[in-house]
Amino acid sequence: MVQRHEDMGQNRYRESFGRWFDEFKVGDIYEHRPGRTITESDNTWFSLLTMNTHPLHFDAEYAKHSEFGRPLVVSSFTVSLLLGMSVSDVSQKAIANLGWKEIQMTAPVFVGDTLYAESEVLNVRESKSRPGQGIITVRTLGKNQHGTIVCSFERSVLIPKKDHGLE
Repeated sequence: MVQRHEDMGQNRYRESFGRWFDEFKVGDIYEHRPGRTITESDNTWFSLLTMNTHPLHFDAEYAKHSEFGRPLVVSSFTVSLLLGMSVSDVSQKAIANLGWKEIQMTAPVFVGDTLYAESEVLNVRESKSRPGQGIITVRTLGKNQHGTIVCSFERSVLIPKKDHGLE
């Protein structure tokens, strides 16, 4: 997590998070911490909030007869959680998320799993239409407590350059 304290005057400091466009370098990898253990409440509430009524996510008896033998965590919750973990490192200063692609669910996620995320900077370029801003693309991986990759995705984000954005 990128955290700074900027001097705002005598005995006064302002906490600041995230990176400016100028601070991203292709090949850098950010390990996002803390991790997060998924609870049954997380899975049930997300299923209800998103109206995902597939019984594999909340009906233990139904899930018992599946190839997994127990309920699966809703995949869109997994993506949302990993995205959220990456915000303080990748998009805390973002003007806009421009898109996601290549979302892959590579292993099942269950209640009780602890997920960790990391993002690798794939591309950095100045915006052609917005002076003082640039576009970064990252690949985010989500791993469970055993180190198994459970999800990956790429996303592009519009970020201001230092001294061209909001503080």
